[in-house]
Amino acid sequence: MESETFRERLSSAAFGAGWNLVCRLPEPVARALFNFGADVAWRRQGAGVRVLEGNLVRVLRTTSGDSLPPSEFGAELRALSREVMRSYARYYLETFRLQIIPDERMQAGMHVNQENVDLTLEHMKAGRGVIYALPHMGDFEQAGRWVILAGAGSIVAPAERLKPESVYQKFLAFRQGLGMEIVPTTGGPHPFGVMAQRLRAGKLVTIIADRDLSDTGVEVDFFGEKALFPAGPAALAMQTGAALMPVGCWFVGESEWAAHVYDEIPVPATGIRKEKIAAMTQALATVFEQAIREHPEDWHMLQKVFVNDLDPDRVARSRARAGAGAANGTGALPANGPGV
Repeated sequence: MESETFRERLSSAAFGAGWNLVCRLPEPVARALFNFGADVAWRRQGAGVRVLEGNLVRVLRTTSGDSLPPSEFGAELRALSREVMRSYARYYLETFRLQIIPDERMQAGMHVNQENVDLTLEHMKAGRGVIYALPHMGDFEQAGRWVILAGAGSIVAPAERLKPESVYQKFLAFRQGLGMEIVPTTGGPHPFGVMAQRLRAGKLVTIIADRDLSDTGVEVDFFGEKALFPAGPAALAMQTGAALMPVGCWFVGESEWAAHVYDEIPVPATGIRKEKIAAMTQALATVFEQAIREHPEDWHMLQKVFVNDLDPDRVARSRARAGAGAANGTGALPANGPGV
């Protein structure tokens, strides 16, 4: 393994402290510290916060933008971005504390449309795989643990091999401890093939799918603009016959959670493979829009997703390669986890 830089060692130490120290603090104290850190980051308006507000502008413009005079739009945007930063801080707080949150509390504090969870479990019992495709919303780690406790047994998720390697190993051990099988997007077998194999075995695969990390993304209409979404979830559903079901997660109060499992996105009856993948990915984006509009304060998108914000060369590469990637079913899978 390559030696770590000073910055990488510092990052590893910070994550290590998070798991070791945050669990020892009283929860109200830890929550106050994380909220304070979120507020500091929000006031400084670093690169991530500026990107976040650029994304939230699209949400506000297509929801309350017409009803807000220009003099109030900026204040509304800043207030919303502060809520998001606090929500994002809560995600990290709960990531560090999830190991000590009792299963009983997670089960009692979760609000979900049970009928589609039951349908998920029925598919799995019948040997049909299920793909849960999610945006960066709420605490999807907690939601993953909850669905395992609800009867899924385990879930499979792709994950970016974060740097430094020690941080990746910490997240790997954490997620494995929750009952997840983690498939690295690099440094191992091709993740698409592994995911397909698990789905054919009737497993549940979870994929964070509101941001493309490759040059083979599908252009979709998203909050009134073009955005790049990964082709992987739709391609996997087509290739394996798995049920593609969008999921939105959000926080409820200070100590509870919620998720909505949406109806399956079916494979279109007509069209070539590329067209079917594009149609399914657009349907996914439309559902994500609905979930984000209802809970914009829990959409943790601090990275660029809209085409107008992306590097033009990357967009050109994506448009040139999307056809080939979608056609052969190897559209890159996004990674589950923070910072992606």
